[in-house]
Amino acid sequence: MMNLNNNTYTLDRQTAPAYFPVQPFGVIAPEERQYANGLKVFVFDGGDQDLVRVEWVFENLYDKTRDDALVHSCLAPMLLEGTWQWSNAEIADQVDFHGAYLVPEFNSDRSSLTLFTLNKHLPQLLPLVRSLLTDASFPEKEWQTYLRNRKQQLEISLRKNDVLARREFNRRIFGANRYGRVTEPSDLDHLSRELPMSLYKMQMVPSNCSLFISGKIQPSTLSEIERLFVEGWPDSGGPKDQSTPLLADGTGETIIQNIPGALQSAIRMGNRTIQRTHKDFPGLQFVNTVLGGYFGSRLMANIREDKGYTYGIGSGIADMKHTAYFTLATEVGVDVTGATLSEIEKEINLLKSQPIAEGELELVRNYMMGSLLGSLENIFSHADKFKQAYFSGISLDYFDYYQQQILNMDVETVQRIANTYLDFDRMEKIVVGKL
Repeated sequence: MMNLNNNTYTLDRQTAPAYFPVQPFGVIAPEERQYANGLKVFVFDGGDQDLVRVEWVFENLYDKTRDDALVHSCLAPMLLEGTWQWSNAEIADQVDFHGAYLVPEFNSDRSSLTLFTLNKHLPQLLPLVRSLLTDASFPEKEWQTYLRNRKQQLEISLRKNDVLARREFNRRIFGANRYGRVTEPSDLDHLSRELPMSLYKMQMVPSNCSLFISGKIQPSTLSEIERLFVEGWPDSGGPKDQSTPLLADGTGETIIQNIPGALQSAIRMGNRTIQRTHKDFPGLQFVNTVLGGYFGSRLMANIREDKGYTYGIGSGIADMKHTAYFTLATEVGVDVTGATLSEIEKEINLLKSQPIAEGELELVRNYMMGSLLGSLENIFSHADKFKQAYFSGISLDYFDYYQQQILNMDVETVQRIANTYLDFDRMEKIVVGKL
């Protein structure tokens, strides 16, 4: 009981507060521009703060004879190590002085460089970025430092069971290509800087770039972009991606890597699955959420809350350019490794054989719709959702379809999806520790 302004207020702890289902909503579409040098620009104008994010995203180029993921992984980090005009220290000083962030990123399909800054600092920072994309010098001293640091970090990581499990999992479900090949410390010993330099000249060209500008956009920003990255960035007409990776066929094996003295086992399992372009993809995401995709999932309720085998367990679906995969991961005490695998198999089979309760169906439906709505909190989030669709080769209508599929999920559909796409026997099962 509380007294507020001499009024008595009694807390009602018996009746849950009212809630209302999330209604369908839309994703903001950008203004699109295509320039003569091949540069594709997408403008998301919105927001109240004088902040802008500019992202240069490049498709990774692979030739027909090799998927050299190692060389690609070196390219983005080396962009900030110096140009023919600026040293790495000068680049860092310029970015820090203006209170900005300049972030290079890499994955197996794409490399990017992202600038976060206030609008008023763009005239100083955009020329710097243009220099990074056209005049990077890959200094030998910084190159050797990068290789040395990366080798040390890799050697430390290879002492961790979860890292070893993830590497072996990737090898098993993808094979020897950009997605499955892993780096060994010895691979870095004699890697020449000429390899990423050559790749840089072919890959960092406007016809291979998609530029995403989001935030409170001023007309002067677009004018400066055109001056520096259209008029001042001629296209070299470089090659396109020539390689489609040859993907491995899974065997469904259980691979045990015994680690002497291990106290915990890292478990990683899963298989390749459908991509976002498939009509069942939203349904599979729903079924994954039920199984292990959020804190209230069945795997968490069983293996963490009931059995106490682990602090956390989860599953997810990752969609890439040429494939997608379902994965499930956890770390447990070595004495309960076998029991954990049995419980995972049991939960997958229950999902396939027993109809889901209406209450759980409604809970997951509301959770997923709420998560999608929560992921669109600002203009940057809308740009991220657009990129997700754009790089999957689908339109923004996908998110309307996604919401309708989630809202229409029923008992029969959940069971059909589970029986179609979840097969414990077909999953690669990697255990690093003890079984």
